[in-house]
Amino acid sequence: MVTVFCALFAWVIIILMLWSIWLTLKNGIIHLRKLHQVPCHSCDYFTNDYRLKCTIHPKKACSEQAIGCVDFEPKTATCNACQKGRTWKMVTTNLQHD
Repeated sequence: MVTVFCALFAWVIIILMLWSIWLTLKNGIIHLRKLHQVPCHSCDYFTNDYRLKCTIHPKKACSEQAIGCVDFEPKTATCNACQKGRTWKMVTTNLQHD
């Protein structure tokens, strides 16, 4: 009788563990879908700098609070986040001495 009880208890533990893993994965996917709605990366005010992510709403930037931001402006070619580091060309001149 004790063996049957232990086996049943083991199966209940396994089923509860699998149910817990399923709920965790389901909630994680829901959370990720919500985070993919954050529009900051395509906003003109997004600076792409970890010190100041947004010039308008620095505390809300890249969080769930930024979903539906009223100050959202689509990125333009001259936005701060689109600027790449300045490339310097090394100009060498050959001077010939006679």
